Amino acid sequence: MNMIVIDLEWNQSSTGTEPETAVMPFEIIEIGAVKYGEGGKLVSEFSELVKPRVYRKLHNYTSKLVHLQMEELEKGDTFENVSRRFFEWCGSDPVFVTWGPGDINVLQQNLKYFGLPLLSEGPVAYIDAQKLFMLTCEEDRKTRRNLEYAVDHFGIEKDIPFHRAFSDAYYTALVLKKVLEKDRDVIKFVSYDITYPPSDKAHEISMIFPTYEKWISRVFKDRDAAFKDRDSLSTRCYLCGKKAKRKIRWFSMGDRKYYCLGECEEHGLLKGKIIMHPCTSPEGVFLVKTLRLVNEKEAAVVEKKFNKVREYRKNNTAGPAVKKSPKSSSGPVPEDKGD
Repeated sequence: MNMIVIDLEWNQSSTGTEPETAVMPFEIIEIGAVKYGEGGKLVSEFSELVKPRVYRKLHNYTSKLVHLQMEELEKGDTFENVSRRFFEWCGSDPVFVTWGPGDINVLQQNLKYFGLPLLSEGPVAYIDAQKLFMLTCEEDRKTRRNLEYAVDHFGIEKDIPFHRAFSDAYYTALVLKKVLEKDRDVIKFVSYDITYPPSDKAHEISMIFPTYEKWISRVFKDRDAAFKDRDSLSTRCYLCGKKAKRKIRWFSMGDRKYYCLGECEEHGLLKGKIIMHPCTSPEGVFLVKTLRLVNEKEAAVVEKKFNKVREYRKNNTAGPAVKKSPKSSSGPVPEDKGD
């Protein structure tokens, strides 16, 4: 297994009028990476510029951030050639490491646009070093820091400039080494890029992490079909497998997010969260569900949201018609269409 710490720089449309923006909003202009060996040793490096073919004018933000000019990029090679050399350099079965969730998504979109093999036809597992830093070094497990903050946190020498693909990959690798020295087990918190969801039920993702469970569904034709699937609304405790007693049924605040609260007799309160994602190929929706044990304070937040929805519905009964909930007692409240 090769652990590849990768960073991409990309350009975007300056006008937003090109038809390509719908399928490839960001075009890769630089690939930088380091090969991460045993004990955090950096054993090899990769760095190449990519000649743009879609967005031929550098967006002002891109130019200022990465300090590149179009004249420099014109000297680069095509994405097809650069990506081929990159994957040859990666070797077999690479595990990608990034700083944040964006790079794998952009890489998948560029591979698709240029007709090249995808990293995976479904979700791609990768290591998000930014998330691991948050879990290891931040009291607030929702605060994501930028790369330079993490470098400063560990007192790593800043010997090359930030905001170029290779330098950011290099710093990410150094931060990852420090994080794993502090807590080796945090590597278990694998992330998934869901640019392309599972193709069928057999390829759905179901993972149990140290503190939560995640399920990524296949594509359903619509919301109703998704919630008829028994796995969608299941709230079994991920530690013991027992069905949790329902305290608050699944409900939505109208933002494609659904919540519930249950209780495991053995392990306590269990918060469920579903995010519904639209999909265009095939057309439909897919779900990402997480189940997490929570304390009384966290459970109270879910209850507050539920009461807010209930109060809104109570005060807006004379408003536009709203679909009734599915007959199943565990069915989700349909999305609000109000303010």
